[in-house]
Amino acid sequence: MLAIPRGGVVVGAEVALVLGAPLDVIVPRKLRSPDNPELAVGAAAHDGTVSFDSSLGEELSGDPRYLEQEIRRQMEEIARRMIIYRGRGDYPAMEGRAVVVVDDGIATGSTMVAATRAVRKMRPRRVIAAVPVAPAEGVRRMEREADAVVCLYVPTVFYAVGQFYEDFAQTTDDEVVMLLREASSRTGLTPLEGYTSGDVGP
Repeated sequence: MLAIPRGGVVVGAEVALVLGAPLDVIVPRKLRSPDNPELAVGAAAHDGTVSFDSSLGEELSGDPRYLEQEIRRQMEEIARRMIIYRGRGDYPAMEGRAVVVVDDGIATGSTMVAATRAVRKMRPRRVIAAVPVAPAEGVRRMEREADAVVCLYVPTVFYAVGQFYEDFAQTTDDEVVMLLREASSRTGLTPLEGYTSGDVGP
């Protein structure tokens, strides 16, 4: 189970408990538009994987130096979070395993795409994208990236992930670390250690 911080770890901790699966994190970051910081034009992952939203051609046709700088900024933040959350370097071997990438929801899908592509490079048997809520176009986008997509609710009207939560307060770094430690203590496993089930879905 690889959860996307920060909110995805809250969801991932519950799913990992049900499945009896080790919980770890994967840390993608949105790449912000130079004209609208709220708009994600793509995302980067810890291993240097970068994906762009091809529908935002005009946004991507601006100053290439900005994108280079934005990628560098986000990679620095990814490195910071990886150290805080994981405290170590390489992931355990994932060859032949089924890996669930989970987040608290999909808006544009940029971070989930970057995370899924980074996981693909680890050569798992299957990659499953799992979220509680996403718009239909977000689900379709992920169906092109993952072997399976699990989404509990696909609303006809979607503005933001937060509108579907009673409490969408920002999760802190300390809370993420606590959830990871609790998950490890419940299973007695460090992330992916000894996990051979792999049958987390059809």
